[in-house]
Parts: sequence; C-alpha cells; structure tokens
Amino acid sequence: MIDHYRNLFNRQQWFEDGLCWTVVQPLDEEITVDDLLRRLNGGRDPEERTMAYPKEESFTEDLPVLFVYEGEGAWGFLEFSYGFAPPDHILTELSKESRVWMTTWHFNGGYMILYAADGKIRARMRDFIFAEHAIQEGDPCILADFRAMLDSLDPDDHRGKRSAAFAFIEASTGMGLESEWLDVEEAPVVILDNWNAM
Repeated sequence: MIDHYRNLFNRQQWFEDGLCWTVVQPLDEEITVDDLLRRLNGGRDPEERTMAYPKEESFTEDLPVLFVYEGEGAWGFLEFSYGFAPPDHILTELSKESRVWMTTWHFNGGYMILYAADGKIRARMRDFIFAEHAIQEGDPCILADFRAMLDSLDPDDHRGKRSAAFAFIEASTGMGLESEWLDVEEAPVVILDNWNAM
C-alpha cells in the first residue's frame, strides 16, 4: 500500500507541496456529506463551484479548496491547494458520532497525522517525517501501526513517510485515494469560507 502512494506522489509531485487529507466515517447513517461539510465550514454551508483546472485555479484562492470523495461508509476530503488543516475545534466537531483520520503538510513542513472520535482528539503525531523530532500526543496504541510503518522506512525516505500516512489511513478506514482522481478538469470543488471561525 505504501508503494501505491509512492507511485501516486511520483505522478503527482505537486501533491508533496501541501495538502490535507481527512477521512470521516460517520457512525450514524443519518449524517450526510452536507452535514460533514457544514461542520468543516464552521457551521455554515460552504461554497460549491466548478473549476476548469482545479490544480491551477485553487492557488488563486486564499481559502481551503476541497475535492470530496465517497467511499464505503466514509467520506474523503482533500484540501489540495496549500495544506490548510482544520483547527482542533472543527476536528472535534467533525468527530461527533464519527471517526476522523487526517494527515496534512504544507510547504513549510507541518507534517501531522491525527485521529479523533466522540468529539475528542484521541491521538496526534506531529513532525512524523523526522523520527528524532516526532511528537506524539494522546493514546500511543492508536498510531502504533503507523509508527511501525515509519520505522520500516529509511530515515531520509520522506516520500515513503508521506506515503505511509496515506497507507495507514486507508488501512484504518478502507478509504483510499487514486491518482486519476486528481487529473480532472471541469471538476466540482468545495471552498470553505468559514473554516477557521471560532
């Protein structure tokens, strides 16, 4: 699975500059994707738009731009312009009656993986790409398999470590990401305009 994502990053090298991948598994079948998007947008409906060339156009926005993907019992939200990550209060809201997995990074670093459930952040690892600087918070058992993936890689294999974050989330949720999903034109996107509201 790590090799699958390593190949994705080989094909989509821009991806390594900044993204936030959030997978939500609602535990209540009444929770819809619109409910989740409202939570991600601080309680308001986000803007929906079609972008002719999403990879290029998203950089003209100063706000998070998302692709939305549906999986089996899960929803994936890919912020692909700058690596905007939802603040903790949004993630805890998102995790009410749901399980939330997220990984993110941006051009200044910010490598993080996180798990939230029942309205609380249960585990987080910051700076996971640098083993000597990684900071783990919460229940260490939750991210134990991810730590094992990292330990199996060469310390300088940064692409492999990014790939491991996606592989771990897919192994945990069944929700993956395919390279061809990113090569789209005239694609629907969601723009969060209230995502960091308190």
